[in-house]
Amino acid sequence: MAGMKDTEIGELYTLDETIAKDIFDGARYPWEVLPKIGGFIVALGGTLPEERYEKRGDDVWIAKSAHVYPSACICGPAIIDEEAEIRHCAFIRGNAIVGRGAVVGNSTELKNVILFNKVQVPHYNYVGDSILGYKAHMGAGSITSNVKSDKTLVVVRAGAESMETGLKKFGAMLGDCVEVGCNSVLNPGTVIGRQANVYPTSMVRGFIPANSIYKKQGEIAEKY
Repeated sequence: MAGMKDTEIGELYTLDETIAKDIFDGARYPWEVLPKIGGFIVALGGTLPEERYEKRGDDVWIAKSAHVYPSACICGPAIIDEEAEIRHCAFIRGNAIVGRGAVVGNSTELKNVILFNKVQVPHYNYVGDSILGYKAHMGAGSITSNVKSDKTLVVVRAGAESMETGLKKFGAMLGDCVEVGCNSVLNPGTVIGRQANVYPTSMVRGFIPANSIYKKQGEIAEKY
């Protein structure tokens, strides 16, 4: 039966697949690092080798092998890792780490996020106050909703267990290789386990176990 242990960092992420590995030191749950992202970027950016990374503007470091379209807007603090692609009219609002080989697509907006290596948010996505694991993919138009409508603090629920996060802004934690279908909404405090799939046009809240298929609220099938 699902519980809070399933939402721990080691259950969701391959830490060797992010330049931000050290931010997780001492943390148990991934959302604990959300308030630290900006400061971590500034500290890490100053150590990046100049032969591979270029500093552009205030606290923005972009790998020389990354492909950034001229129409993209990147505000610091931000790190764009090697071979990442930032496409036409992408808007990175700050406190964002985009992993090696990741894709940030046309008109996609990022804010206070860590995208592990090979993440794809390629079409009309909003990702805020969230962490997306290695090779996670969000279909066109899918978004993370990061503030509750009543503006109360976010609570994570996994099975019969729950935990207060103390955070007003908290989008979603996606484990490695999660697939989110097009036009889905991930409500505040959503946590999705590794290798899980979410049907298109879903409205998701709470915890989705690893290796499962989310069809609709109350209907989750195990992968075979």
